[in-house]
Amino acid sequence: MPGPAKPPSAKKELLRREAVRCSSFQSIQSNFVLRNQESRVSVLERNNVKLSGSGERSMVFAHGFGCDQNMWKLVAPAFESKFRTILFDHVGAGGSDLGAYDSAKYASLEGYADDLIEIGKELKLKGAVFVGHSVSAMIGVIASLKDPAIFDSLILVGPSPRYIDDGGYVGGFSRAQIDELLESLADNHLGWSAAMAPAIMGNPDRPELGEELTNSFCRTDPDIAKEFARVTFTSDNRDDLQRVTARTLILQCREDIIASENVGEYVKQHIPHSQLVMLNATGHCPNLSAPGEVIAAIKAFV
Repeated sequence: MPGPAKPPSAKKELLRREAVRCSSFQSIQSNFVLRNQESRVSVLERNNVKLSGSGERSMVFAHGFGCDQNMWKLVAPAFESKFRTILFDHVGAGGSDLGAYDSAKYASLEGYADDLIEIGKELKLKGAVFVGHSVSAMIGVIASLKDPAIFDSLILVGPSPRYIDDGGYVGGFSRAQIDELLESLADNHLGWSAAMAPAIMGNPDRPELGEELTNSFCRTDPDIAKEFARVTFTSDNRDDLQRVTARTLILQCREDIIASENVGEYVKQHIPHSQLVMLNATGHCPNLSAPGEVIAAIKAFV
C-alpha cells in the first residue's frame, strides 16, 4: 500500500503562489489598460469630437449656448489646408453623450473647461489655437489658465465676462432681466427659443439665419438648456481676464444684444496684449451671418 501523499515542498508551494500572484497581476494590468482605452475613447465620443485637416498645428472650435459644432460649418473648412481642425459639442449639445451630463459638474463654466482640457490632453495638443464663440470664449479663457500649454492663441468671438450689470460695469442686462429670461426659458423652452433666437442672431433682413438658430435652440434638451443658461448668464469671469497670457484676438459685431461693443472693449482693456477687431457684421453669430469676415480676421491673426 502506498503511503499518504506527501505535502508539496515549500519551494513548489512558493512557485505555485507566485504563479497565481503573477496571473492575478496580469489580469489586473490588462483590465487597467482596457479601462484606460475605454476612457480615452469616451472622451472623444462624449463630446462628439470631429477631426479634419492635415496641418501640423491644431485649431479648436467651440460653440456657444444652444448651439453645436455645426455653427462652424462655414468657417472651419477654410483652415483645413494649414491646420488640423477640431470640432466638438459641449456635453448636452448636438451629438454629445447626454448620459454624461452631470448637474454638479456643469454647475459652473469650469466643468466645461475641464472637458476642453481633457480633449486637449487626449489629442496631445500643445500650442494650439482656440476659437470660442459666445460663452465658449470664457470657457476657453478658463481652460487656458488651468493648462496654459494647450493653447498659445485665443480667438474670442462675441465674448462677455459677465452679462449682468455691476456698478460701473455694463454687461447689458439687469439682474431682473436675467431672472425673467431664465424663468421664461424654464416655463416654455420652445416659445423662448422662437422668440429669442432671431433677436440674438440679428440680421432681420435674413430671416433664414434666425430660423436656423431657432432650430438649433429647439433641438437642445430643455432641462440641460435651462441649467446651461443659468450657468452662462450668471457667470462672472472678469477677474480671469488679466491673468490671460495667450495671444488673444477679440472679434466684435455691431448691434449685438448679448455682447455689446462696450463689453468687447472691456475685454480688450483687461486682457494683456490683446487686440480687438470690429467685424463688418451685426448680431451675435458672425460665424453664420458673416463667415467671410470671421475667416479673414482669424487668418490675419494666426
